[in-house]
Amino acid sequence: MKITDYQKVQTLDESNIVLIDGNNGTKTIMVTDFIKSLIGLTSSQDFISGVNLSELTQINTLSADDKLLIGTAAGNKAIGADDALFAILDAFVPKEQRRMIYRGKNLGSVITEDQKANIKNGTFKGFFLGDYWSIGSYTWRIVDFDYWYNCGDTAFTKPHLVIMPDKPLYNAQMNETNITTGGYVGSKMYKENLSQAKTLAASAFGNLILTHREHLTNAVTNGYPSGGSWYDSTLELPNEIMMYGSHVFAPSGNGTIIPNRYTISKTQLALFSVVPKLISNRATFWLRDVVSSADFARVSHGGNAGGNNASASGGVRPVFAIG
Repeated sequence: MKITDYQKVQTLDESNIVLIDGNNGTKTIMVTDFIKSLIGLTSSQDFISGVNLSELTQINTLSADDKLLIGTAAGNKAIGADDALFAILDAFVPKEQRRMIYRGKNLGSVITEDQKANIKNGTFKGFFLGDYWSIGSYTWRIVDFDYWYNCGDTAFTKPHLVIMPDKPLYNAQMNETNITTGGYVGSKMYKENLSQAKTLAASAFGNLILTHREHLTNAVTNGYPSGGSWYDSTLELPNEIMMYGSHVFAPSGNGTIIPNRYTISKTQLALFSVVPKLISNRATFWLRDVVSSADFARVSHGGNAGGNNASASGGVRPVFAIG
C-alpha cells in the first residue's frame, strides 16, 4: 500500500462510510461497524455486537484482489482489501494495543524518516507487533513496544520499539572455560563477544539505538547469582523471563540463599506471548541468566528451555531498543 493511501485512511472518523466493492456488488457500511466486522471475522463473531450480520455478506466474500472505497471529507480512495484492516486499525487503535496485534509485515530494507518520526513521537503509527525490516542478510523484528518505559534507577522515558533478529547473528562462547565467575557482566560474552552484534545493529539502525539502565548480575557464589548492579545498556542477551515469561533454569532461593535475580526485564516479550513459535526458530542461542558455577541459560534448537557449559559455542540473538 502506498503511503498516500495509508494517510487517507488515517483521516477517517466515525461519520465516514466505506463502500465495499466485492463479488456481490457494492455495499455501504459505517466505518465503525466495518472495523468491528473485520476484527470479528478474524477472531470471534461475539465481537460484532450491534452489527447486523446480514450487512456483512460482502465482507465475508472479500479477497485480496478486491478494493474498498473509503469515503472521507478529502474525497474517496480505493484501497486493497488485504490492507484495509490494518490501515483502519492504525488510524484508530490505541498505541498500547499494538503490542497485542500481530501483523508481521516487511517494513522495508531501510528505516525511513517517517518511520523514525513515528517512533520518536510515541504514536507508533505504521507499526504492529511482528513487523520487521530486512536489512543486509538479517531480519530485525519488532518484539514489543515501550517495554522498558519508566524503568531503571534513572527512569527511561523515551518511546521505543524493542528489536530482536529472528535468528542468531553468529555463534560465540559465554566464557573460554566452564565458569560463570562474575556473572553475565564478568563474562567474555559481555566484555567482548557482543561487539559484533553491536556493530551489526548499529549498521542497521544507527543512532536510533537507545541507552537505558539495566540491572545485571556481576557476581556468583556457589553457583548462585549473588550480586548485581545498574549498568548503561544498549544491546544485551535477553534473559529467560523475556523469552519464556518466567525463570526456568536460573537458580531460585532455598530459604537460606536468596539469589540476585533483580531485573527490569521482568515480563515476557509480547511477540513470544502472542506467537510463541518465534521463540526458537530451530536455533540455539544464549540467554544471560546464570544457571550454575559452570553453565548459562539458553534456548535450545528444539525449542526447549535449557542451559549449557559456558565454553560451548552458542547463538548470539540480542535485544535492544530503538527510538
